[in-house]
Amino acid sequence: MKRCAWAQTPLGIAYHDAEWGVPVHDDRVLFEFITLEGAQAGLSWETILRKRESYRAAFAGYDPRRVARFTPARCSRLMDDPGIVRNRLKVESAVTNARAFLAIQREHGTFDAFLWDFVGGAPLVNRWRSSKQLPASTGLSDALSKELKRRGFRFVGSTICYAFMQAVGVVNDHATGCFRYRSCARG
Repeated sequence: MKRCAWAQTPLGIAYHDAEWGVPVHDDRVLFEFITLEGAQAGLSWETILRKRESYRAAFAGYDPRRVARFTPARCSRLMDDPGIVRNRLKVESAVTNARAFLAIQREHGTFDAFLWDFVGGAPLVNRWRSSKQLPASTGLSDALSKELKRRGFRFVGSTICYAFMQAVGVVNDHATGCFRYRSCARG
C-alpha cells in the first residue's frame, strides 16, 4: 500500500491512514486540532501525537466552553503536567483561543461554517506527486492566519494554519499516488 512519504512511524502511519486530510466538520475536533497545531510549533508532530491523550485530559476533552473558563491557577497547574508541552504561552493560548473560538461560533453558528467558507465548503484538492512539493504556507493559510489573529487567536501563524488545514481536510495534500488521496478529495 502506497502512502505519503512522511508517514514513517507506527503512530504517524496510523494518524495518516485514519485522520490526516479527512474533512472534519465537528467543532470539538476542529478545536482539538487548532490546539494541537499551536502546541506543535517548533516541535515534531510525532511528539504531539505521543502527547495527544494527555492533551485531551488536560484540556477538558477539547470542550471550548470549559477551556475558555480555565483560570490562571489552572494554567499554572498544567505547567506541572509532563504529558503536555509545558510552555506557558502555548498553554495560555489554548484558553485565549477557546474564547475566540466561541466568539466565532456565536457569529457563524459553528466554527466549521467559518472555516469551510474559506474554501467554498469543499476541500481544496492539490495534486502533489511527492511530499517534497508541499508548501509550508499558502495565500489561503495567510488569509486564515490573518483572520484568526484579528479575532484574538494566538499561535496561528500561516505555517500553523496550513498544517491545521491539512490535518482537518480543508486542503487535501496527500500525494496523488497515496491510497488516501481519492477518498480525502471527496469531502
